[in-house]
Amino acid sequence: MVIQNTVSKDFISTGIPGLDNILGGGLTKERLYLLEGDPGAGKTTMAIQFLIEGAKQGEKVLYITLSENEIELRAVAQAHGFSLDGVTIHEVIQETNLLDPAEQYTALHPSEVELGETNNLILEMIEKMNPTRVVLDSLSELQLLSGNALRYRRHVLGLKQYFANRSCTALLLDDKSSVRLDLQVRSIAHGVISLQHFDSDYGAERRVVRILKYRGINYRRGPHDYSIITGGIVVYPNAIVAESRHLAERSQVKSGLAGFDALIGGGIEEGSSTFISGPPGTGKSSLACQFVKAITQRGEKAAIFLFEESLNTLLNRSKGIGLDLREPYESGLLTVNQIDPAEMSPGEFTYAVRALADNGAKVIVIDSLNGYLNAMPDARFLATHLHDVLTYLGQRGVLTFLIGVQQGIVGPMSTGIDVSYMADNVLILRYFEARGAVEKAISVFKKRGSAHETALRRFEITSQGIEVGAVLNNFQGILTGVPSFISPTEITILHHDKL
Repeated sequence: MVIQNTVSKDFISTGIPGLDNILGGGLTKERLYLLEGDPGAGKTTMAIQFLIEGAKQGEKVLYITLSENEIELRAVAQAHGFSLDGVTIHEVIQETNLLDPAEQYTALHPSEVELGETNNLILEMIEKMNPTRVVLDSLSELQLLSGNALRYRRHVLGLKQYFANRSCTALLLDDKSSVRLDLQVRSIAHGVISLQHFDSDYGAERRVVRILKYRGINYRRGPHDYSIITGGIVVYPNAIVAESRHLAERSQVKSGLAGFDALIGGGIEEGSSTFISGPPGTGKSSLACQFVKAITQRGEKAAIFLFEESLNTLLNRSKGIGLDLREPYESGLLTVNQIDPAEMSPGEFTYAVRALADNGAKVIVIDSLNGYLNAMPDARFLATHLHDVLTYLGQRGVLTFLIGVQQGIVGPMSTGIDVSYMADNVLILRYFEARGAVEKAISVFKKRGSAHETALRRFEITSQGIEVGAVLNNFQGILTGVPSFISPTEITILHHDKL
């Protein structure tokens, strides 16, 4: 008899990097695992990826199916572009005509006959092939054949010991289609992976994977988003920012606009997040793009996530104000991701942002927060996800810009989400009426990295670029939208009173 593996951290890969990550390294060898989920959750795809990974490592792998036939399984693999070379598929499906009355058992219950026959077909193939990885699909068939909970539990216990004695890692699939919620296998299995998907009122459903149990391993708890794409399952582990905290000196990044750099105290510190708020059309996105242009001109990478605007509109609009982003985009220094509404989960978005930061992006723009909220309408704790993103980027020295569109044009305004407490810097752009014209002003309400001006400056966007002009000394009440003019004498009196 082969001695079972006694090392709890002797891992093998599932073939899905994100899943290996939340499992704490992979699956402990020569143990029995339960993969459960409703029909359509992706169990078969995940199981196939698990076996393909084993075949790549030169292992003997076996897929035992009690429900789907080999043609259906190969069609699934073909749809994802998988090669099943080295993967053996063994059908354990009764060949009798189940609809023929002559084939129906009358004297004996089906569990008295079919369970034994099914078990023999499974064991014969394993004895013949001696695999190191086995997938059994699915437990629902065995549960129905067992007839009662005691017999079912004993049967699964027997399979567990059998696989262990043969130095085999077994993955048992359960589609949760039995008439009752049965926790028998959860208590027996060494680890339990649960796949769930939730319907959405609009757009794609949200899929999450949870590790419900994993003996002796410090795995990542909680729900983690995943998606099923052409090419298989992709898992997006939640960011744990505490794992990558480190101290570092941060230099200032200059915008290339003398007036703005003076307003902001010389520039914006690396690793800081900046919230730019204002009504539509004030130039929030253009100001963020100014930093994108400045970074890419230095030969460094930048990224923009667009939730409302299209890539074509962004490139044309930027060119129209003297910020040509097409050149860095075509050279690969600028990455632009256009997010479709309700098609991306918070975990997938966080994963995409982190991947760009890990790939060297120095500036990341999220345009806009309103679009971020609308793109994931059914997701909870979006503010918590955003906080984790900002912390992760800050630890890597990435300069982050968050665009917040305020409702209304003048007067009291709201962005729908308050991130001012998260952001290191807060910039406000406002319209105001003066001399029969609508003009714009910019001010810095908050800056953690260094001192900054408290004055309001004139802000203008021309075909030659952005201009941050002189301090608006002659006005009072600009933030209300309808300021009043102050004479030079009144300015002198106010200045004297402050002293």
